[in-house]
Amino acid sequence: MPPMNEGIMVILSSPSGAGKTTLVKLLSERKGFVTSISHTTRTPRSNEIDGKDYHFVNIEKFKKMIGDKEFLEYAKVFENFYGTTKSVIFQELNKGNNVIFDIDWQGTNQIISQKLKNKLLTFFILPPSRKELFKRLSNRDMKDKLIAEERMKQFDKDVLHWKDYDYVIINNELEICYDQISNYIDCEISKKKSNYNVDQIKKHITKLTS
Repeated sequence: MPPMNEGIMVILSSPSGAGKTTLVKLLSERKGFVTSISHTTRTPRSNEIDGKDYHFVNIEKFKKMIGDKEFLEYAKVFENFYGTTKSVIFQELNKGNNVIFDIDWQGTNQIISQKLKNKLLTFFILPPSRKELFKRLSNRDMKDKLIAEERMKQFDKDVLHWKDYDYVIINNELEICYDQISNYIDCEISKKKSNYNVDQIKKHITKLTS
């Protein structure tokens, strides 16, 4: 366990379209978490701002950062690179600030494997159904149905990594989902037992993958 004056790290991951980015924003706003802003080589969406949503860089710059060992974690997702720089994260943690990450299972595994001194909590967010996931993907600044279908295929692979996480949460209603995550974080910090039900999650995984 880190000293009491050091911050904790909380990771939210999910298959594309399950809602983790919205939840990360809520946790940052309501619980005062510092959001880790990833670098990425992908093109910004219409509503995204450089330096706020992501640091958008070209592939040459990203590869140089890899070579300079600037990343705490990085991964290639849907032909684009995403990565978290070390320096800003450790500065915030050392100041006692809690940091929240919006990253995929590849990056999560990299951070877990480093066995950092700061407390780490990991959450995997699931959609309520495959039908709802496809609807969200189709409505999310994606006019091309082929892109949504590609992400549905990737979903079948990504969902298998739920076992690597401390908690798995079903995002049916946003506020309920947020309350669950917030409660589990508070229980972990205060070392109180939570009401987490892994059997319920296993049943939901079976429904999503059958």
